[in-house]
Amino acid sequence: MFFKSKEGKEKIITLYNQKLKELNIEYSEKTVETKFGVTNVIITGEIKNPPLVLIHGTGGCAPQILDSFPNLTSKYCVYAVDVLAQPNKSAENRLDMKSLEYGKWLIEVVIKLRLKDVTLVGFSFGGFISLKALEFNETPIRQVFLISPVYIVNGNPLVGLFKMFIPLKRFIKTNNQKHIKKVLDVLFTEYDDFALIYMSHTFQHCNMDFSPLPVINKNSANNIKTPISVFAAEKDILFPGKKMIKRAKDIFPSLEEVVLFEGSKHVPGLKDLKSTEELILSKSE
Repeated sequence: MFFKSKEGKEKIITLYNQKLKELNIEYSEKTVETKFGVTNVIITGEIKNPPLVLIHGTGGCAPQILDSFPNLTSKYCVYAVDVLAQPNKSAENRLDMKSLEYGKWLIEVVIKLRLKDVTLVGFSFGGFISLKALEFNETPIRQVFLISPVYIVNGNPLVGLFKMFIPLKRFIKTNNQKHIKKVLDVLFTEYDDFALIYMSHTFQHCNMDFSPLPVINKNSANNIKTPISVFAAEKDILFPGKKMIKRAKDIFPSLEEVVLFEGSKHVPGLKDLKSTEELILSKSE
């Protein structure tokens, strides 16, 4: 199981609902039955607007990614998806990262929501899911924006081990806040109290997957026809920005735009999130 205990799950869902309420938006919550597990989706914005599917990263949830992009609803109807086996309201089923399962799952969600001509926005692991969806079936997808995505390059594993995974294991063992703060300092350009509390609860109460992350092969990337924009962070130790942009240019024939967030860590700061949002809005027509 993903959650270690019923109490742990309740704590996380309470935080989830608190964040959703704080957003102060009009929304509906929809449960989509898929063959991979029940999927929770938060829908906000005018239904008549073009659809945009928003996918959060590891250790995240739909309200959190909605908070990062508050203005997308000015031109899109936004569908923020709770990723399976993450600290949120979707099923706890963990899919196989080496196969196309995550892509098949997302396309099933899109089809069951009856969406066409979809703009996909994936952050971190959400970027991995977006690319898996394109590999499986890009028909319903109009364009894709990948922010610090998993699946294009990986950073130096030793750097990741010492700067992130050792402090993380120490935190899981001791619950000492100084260790989780070290992890967040490496991951976030800037973080707020909610991120600290949510990540603390996630690593204490959830069985997280620390298996090696795959990288897309050149043939698969070459076959993708959908326009792709990549936003990479210069100081991202997990998926280094310059290395990512170099490989993205080499493997994606449909690459439309690349942006390097200078000085940014894996999770971009408010300034970079805002400029990303503006670019996505400019491509709504």
